[in-house]
Amino acid sequence: MKILVLNSGSSSIKFKLYEMGSAEEGKVLASGLAERIGEATSTLKYKRHEPNGQETARSWNDPLPDHDTGLKMIIEALADPEAGVVASTDEIAAAGHRVVHGGEAFSAPTVVNDDVVAAIKQHIPLAPLHNPANLDGIRVARQLMPKASQVAVFDTAFHQTMPPEAYMYAMPYELYKEQGVRKYGFHGTSHKYVARQTARLAGVPYDQANLITAHLGNGASMAAIKNGRCIDTSLGMTPLAGLIMGTRTGDFDPAILFYLNRQTGMTLDEMDELVNKKSGLKGICGHNDLRDVHKEAEAGNERAKLALSMLAYRNKKFFGSYFAALGRLDAIAFTAGVGENDDWVRAASLADMDHLGIVVDPKRNEGRFSEPTLISADSSAVQVWVVPTDEEYEIARETFEVLS
Repeated sequence: MKILVLNSGSSSIKFKLYEMGSAEEGKVLASGLAERIGEATSTLKYKRHEPNGQETARSWNDPLPDHDTGLKMIIEALADPEAGVVASTDEIAAAGHRVVHGGEAFSAPTVVNDDVVAAIKQHIPLAPLHNPANLDGIRVARQLMPKASQVAVFDTAFHQTMPPEAYMYAMPYELYKEQGVRKYGFHGTSHKYVARQTARLAGVPYDQANLITAHLGNGASMAAIKNGRCIDTSLGMTPLAGLIMGTRTGDFDPAILFYLNRQTGMTLDEMDELVNKKSGLKGICGHNDLRDVHKEAEAGNERAKLALSMLAYRNKKFFGSYFAALGRLDAIAFTAGVGENDDWVRAASLADMDHLGIVVDPKRNEGRFSEPTLISADSSAVQVWVVPTDEEYEIARETFEVLS
């Protein structure tokens, strides 16, 4: 079964075409990115993945004024006589769409129909930057591939198993019932993929696995997983809460904003920009890319050193609190750009936790990892893994399962 995975953003469409033999067996036939849609410098980058592991790359610089044009060019590239991988789009059985927010309406991947589209539209206020672009991808795919099934896979779905004590805020209950104010969490597709892989690597049946997955990148989140089900996650109603991120505060005292408004006259829009785009690592030391922060720290920059210490300390607090919530912990998994590539962050985030049975082996932890790697010491009661995430494959897998 050929499944086209689409991640439609506000100005880009990321895609991968899979040949799925089963839910656990798939290979990439082609991948690429249409970017800067609506701009004069828009491009389409395309790769055909050869059976021998090699890649044939092509690119087009034709204007992409809208998502309709972008997806049409992607489909033409897939069927291109020279670089394509299908004779026609009729070979594509389904498109799996990443949708950021499904609210409480969706706890599993769902075949798209008009009612599903309407429900995704209803959740636009919860994800105003993402859901409209996701809907554009669905709309255009339905038009251009009328014979293919369309499946929506929601970033928030994995976290819908959280109990009320984890997802509710201590605010008037009417705000939850009338406005949907609650924790939803994000990065759910990544957390689900990594959790399944980690359970397998740790030798624990998934429905019995107690895990903490740490998706650490410019945006970051953790999830506490008990018996294969998410019971808590660090991101909240929005992607602002929890861990310190590249430009986002993570958890902080919200009354600071009232104080700033009274003292400086800062507006709502200015405060929004402050906590989402000017804070986090960038706010502390002027850099949001951890590679730059490390360089500055090594050069003696005290604020860069502070930013690193704050990041690791916040991570450690979440690891500890989720261990307490789980009661028993089989394994921890690091993933995403920072989790897979920054050995300092991994080591510092779990330092001095020997008394909890968590011991990272310095040698095993060294370097960057593109394959699952055990980094805990033999003496560690809790296994610690680096597990590279693959959200596109998880979307393809879930799409296959829905259609099967």
